[in-house]
Parts: sequence; C-alpha cells; structure tokens
Amino acid sequence: MSAPDPIVAVAPTGVISATPPRAGEPAASPPAGRALRAGLLVAALTLYATYGGLVVILLPTQIALLDDANKVGNLFIVTTVSFVFTLFAQPLAGALSDRTRSRFGRRAPWMVMGALVGGIFLFGMGSLTDILWITVFWVIIQVALNFLQAPLTTITADRFTRSQRGGASAMIGLGTQLGMTVGVMLAAALGTQLGIGYSTFGIAVIVITVLFVLVNRDWSSKDAAVADFNWATFFKGFWVNPRRHPDFFWAFTARFLLILGYFVVAAYQLYLLTDYIGMSIVEAQGATVTLTLVSLVPTLVAILLSGWWSDKVGRRKVFIYVASVVMVAGLAAPLIMPDMTGMIVLSIVNGIGFGLYMSVDAALMTEVLPSEGSDAGKDLGILNVATNIPQALSSGIAALIITSLGGYPMLFVFGMIFVVLAAIAIAPIKGVR
Repeated sequence: MSAPDPIVAVAPTGVISATPPRAGEPAASPPAGRALRAGLLVAALTLYATYGGLVVILLPTQIALLDDANKVGNLFIVTTVSFVFTLFAQPLAGALSDRTRSRFGRRAPWMVMGALVGGIFLFGMGSLTDILWITVFWVIIQVALNFLQAPLTTITADRFTRSQRGGASAMIGLGTQLGMTVGVMLAAALGTQLGIGYSTFGIAVIVITVLFVLVNRDWSSKDAAVADFNWATFFKGFWVNPRRHPDFFWAFTARFLLILGYFVVAAYQLYLLTDYIGMSIVEAQGATVTLTLVSLVPTLVAILLSGWWSDKVGRRKVFIYVASVVMVAGLAAPLIMPDMTGMIVLSIVNGIGFGLYMSVDAALMTEVLPSEGSDAGKDLGILNVATNIPQALSSGIAALIITSLGGYPMLFVFGMIFVVLAAIAIAPIKGVR
C-alpha cells in the first residue's frame, strides 16, 4: 500500500495542505472549495433518488405486475443475487480509486464509469419481463452505482478536516433524505410506466455525476507515487484486524445492526401497505408518497441540526444513542396502530431518528479508519459493506419473517431489537466521544 497522503495524514490536527503534490509524492486531493458542499448535496440527492425510486417503487412494482402471487419470493431472489455480487463492490471500488493515477485524480474516473454503466442499463430495465433478466440487469446496475457511491463518500475524508466532517456529512445526509423523497415521489407519479421511470433516473445519474467531477475538480494523481501492486497484498488489505482496530470493528458492527433493523421494515414498505394495512397497489403507491412527504421536514431538520451540533460540541456517540431511542419509538407505532395513522407516525418519528443517525454516523466513520490517508477509500468501502450487506439481507429476512415467523407485525419487533443492539455496539468505541 502507498504511504499516507499529506492531505489526510494531517487531518486530525485540522490542517489541510493547499499545495498540490509534486511528482513522486503520494496522491492527495485539494481542500474543500465553496462549491463542494453543494456538490455533495446534489450528487447524493441524485444517487439516493435513484436508489429510492428503484428500490421502494419501481422494482417491487415491476415484480408484482409480473406475478403478484409470488412477488415476495421473487423480490427476495432478485435482491439476494444482487447482494452476492455487490457484497464487496464498494471496498473494491474504494481500493481501486485509492491506487488510481490519472490526470483527473483518484475518485472521478470511477464515479463517471459507475454512472455511465448504471445509467445505460437503467435505460433497458423497464422493458424486461423475465425474472432472470431483471436479476441480471439489477445486479449490473447495483454494482455500477456502488462504484459511484464509494468514491463519492470518500471525498469527505479526502477534502475536509475532522472538525468540518459533521457539516459535510450532513450535506450527504440531507441529499440522501431529499433524494429518497424525490425518488419515491417521481417513481410513484410515473406509476406503471416503468421504462420512463428507469430511464429518467439513468439520465439524471449520468448528467449530475459528470457535472460534479467537472465543477469539483480533483488534483491530478498521474505522477503520484504508488506502491508496486501485489494481488495477495491487495486482497489481504480488505481484512481489518478487530484486535488492532477495535473502534473500526465496533463502528462496522453498529452500522450493520442498525441498517438491518431499519431496512427489514423499509424494504417491504409497499407490501406492508398492501398486505398489512390492506390497500391496493395503486393506493399503496400514493400512500408511499404521503409517508415520504410527512417525514421530510422533520428528517431534514434532524440531519442539519445533528451534523452542525456534533461538530460544535465535538461529540458523536450521544447523538447516535438519542437517534436509537427515537427509532425504537417510531417502530412501535404500527404495532399499536395497524393502520395508515400508525404508518404516518412511524414515518415521522423514524425519520427524525434516522436523520439524527445519518449525518453523525457518517462523520464518526471517517474518524475510526485504520488508514486515514492512503487507504481511506478502501476502509470507507469496507464500512459501507456494513450498509450493503444488511440492505441485501433485509429482503430475505423479511420474507422469512412474513412467511414463517409471525407475519408483518414481527418486522417491527425485529427492527426495534436490532436498533437497540446497534446502540449497544457504539459504546465500546474509545477514539470518538
């Protein structure tokens, strides 16, 4: 692995070099400019609008229209196969971008490639009528978007000091929540016009990604030093010893548990509305938009407040504890009120909790990296596996719970338990207050 980059190696002191590296020095990125925070907001909004529209509306609708009787099982097949192929997509993308030497820098080439491949396959997704080909296209789309997401999230560690990362992460969190809202609304508005829906997101991902890398140019890494490549060393680098880096281990564990608890419910929201609340699929699409809208403002306020406040007080963990308590309360609502009112309460309260969690956890993750400099992309990619795995597993676990372990109500119980376990896993982290 290459030596630590100057820009990140000095980040704990709050100092970032404004001088581009000379030929033969380790690769580095410029400090954040005025446009970067806004760029992160727009890029995250576009990416997560695509995720939200696809995962919450378009894919479940496409599968339900093909075979309503077997929709739960078919959705499980598609998402589980995707999980197998995307499991290490983000750490691989991060590691490759760490080593990339080009006149456009380390991150931009992979972001553009991911956007182009994902966007092109989205253009064809809506015309598919066979589960096999839906699965193939879905896998390629998910891998490509992961190759976009990994370098994008690493920019926070590349260009911001630790004291600035809460605010920068809040921009990504804000974009995430706004994007999910916009994506769900747009996809629901298009209804069953799947081809138009998928293509719209494909175009947006390509255009916004290209604009982002052009406006927020990275320093050239073409002549930067890079260690000799060795496959054994490369793959060995994906193992982070939990004894040597316990904070990294606990951060990974906590995120894994919370995301699993959250997405076991979120992944089946459309089917919760049809099968638990009793709506038709058209009514459920409209209700999904309502649930997204009612949670928007409280979630945005929570994201912005927690990111700014955690930077100001220099603390992260307490915000995650509060977020966990709030999310447990939200998940209990549909059990008490198994109707649209309960789902609205869930969306508002859970939105606040997840908003508190998102921006602060993203900042915390950048502060537990084993190698903040040369391997930041790879290390953050490994942590993002703690997001990918539970998201992918959520459909299978939810299907098992629905069919064999108590039905839809048990989804909420499962979510509550795992959010609590995630909060417990944060406690042993010592390097972050």
